[in-house]
Amino acid sequence: MADVARVAGVSSQTVSRVSNGFPGVNEETRQRVLAAMKELGYRPNSAARALKRGDFRTIGVITFTLSTTGNVRTLEAIATSAAQEGYSVTLLPVAVPTQDEVRGAFSRLGELAVDAVIVIMEVHLLDSASLSLPPHVKIVVADSDAGDRYAVVDTDQAGGTRDAVLHLLDLGHRTVWHLAGPEASYAAQRRTDAWRRTLEEAGRVPPPLVRGDWSADSGYRAGLHLAAQADCTAVFAANDQMALGLLRALHERGRKVPQDVSVIGFDDIPESGSFLPPLTTVHQDFAEVGRRCVESALRQVRQGEAERGTTLVPTRLVVRDSTAHGPG
Repeated sequence: MADVARVAGVSSQTVSRVSNGFPGVNEETRQRVLAAMKELGYRPNSAARALKRGDFRTIGVITFTLSTTGNVRTLEAIATSAAQEGYSVTLLPVAVPTQDEVRGAFSRLGELAVDAVIVIMEVHLLDSASLSLPPHVKIVVADSDAGDRYAVVDTDQAGGTRDAVLHLLDLGHRTVWHLAGPEASYAAQRRTDAWRRTLEEAGRVPPPLVRGDWSADSGYRAGLHLAAQADCTAVFAANDQMALGLLRALHERGRKVPQDVSVIGFDDIPESGSFLPPLTTVHQDFAEVGRRCVESALRQVRQGEAERGTTLVPTRLVVRDSTAHGPG
C-alpha cells in the first residue's frame, strides 16, 4: 500500500479508501490510485481486511447429499444469491448425518471463517434430540422442521401435494395412489402426510403406500407393482424422477397414460415437459428458496441476532398431458 501511495502521489489512507470503495475521493485521484495498483500488481489482502472489519463476506453451506435435484438446485440458487450480495460460498458436504459429523463440519467452517451457515438438511436429523447445532452461530436451515429453534426456509410441501391430489380428484378419480420418497426424508414425509390428509378430508380411502428412493429406477420398480393394480387410475409421485420410471413401467405393462392412469410428479425439473407424455407436476421455486436462505442469513449477520420460524415458498401446479378424466 505504501508503494502504491508513493507512485500515485497520495497518502496510504487515500489508497485504503480507494481499495475499500469508500466515498470522498475525487475521480482523478481515484483513477491515479487505480493505475498505480495496476502498474504494481497490487491486490488488497482480503483476509486482513476481513479480520479488521470483523466479517468475512462468506456463507458456509453444509449439505448431506448432492444426489437429489432439490439440493443441487437449492445450492445453485444460494451461490447465485450470495454472489449478488458480494458474498462467496464455502461448501462442506457431510458424508454421514450424525451429531459428530455436524459438529465437525461447523468446526471446519469456523476455521475457514464464515459469517453465517446454511444447512441443507433433507433428512429427519434436526427432529432428533441427539443433534444440536452450535449456539451463537447465525444459522438458516433449508428443508427441515426446526422453525422453533432456527430460521427455516422450505417449499410449501403440503400445499403443493394438496393441489396435486385435488386436481386428480376433480378429474373424477375415486382415489389417488402415492409413490412416496424415502422414509428418512423430511420432504417425503410432508408430502405423504398431506396426500393422506387430503384424501381423508375428501372422504376417500387412501390406498396402500408405495415407496421409492427418489430415483427413476425405484419409480420403475414401484410402477411395475402399481401397473398390476386394476383399480389404480391415478398416481401422485413424490418427485419427477420417480414419475419418469413409473411412466416407463406403465408403458411396458400396457397401461396408457393418461387414458388408463393419470400421473403427477413433484419438482418440475427442466426435463419434465419432455417426458412422454409431458408430465403434470408441482413446480418448486428453488431459486426463491435459495434467495430467502441467503436473505435470512445476511439479515442475521447485519442485525447480530438469530432468527427463528419457518418461511414457506409457494408452489404451483403445472398441468400438462399426463393427467385426464378418470372413471368417475
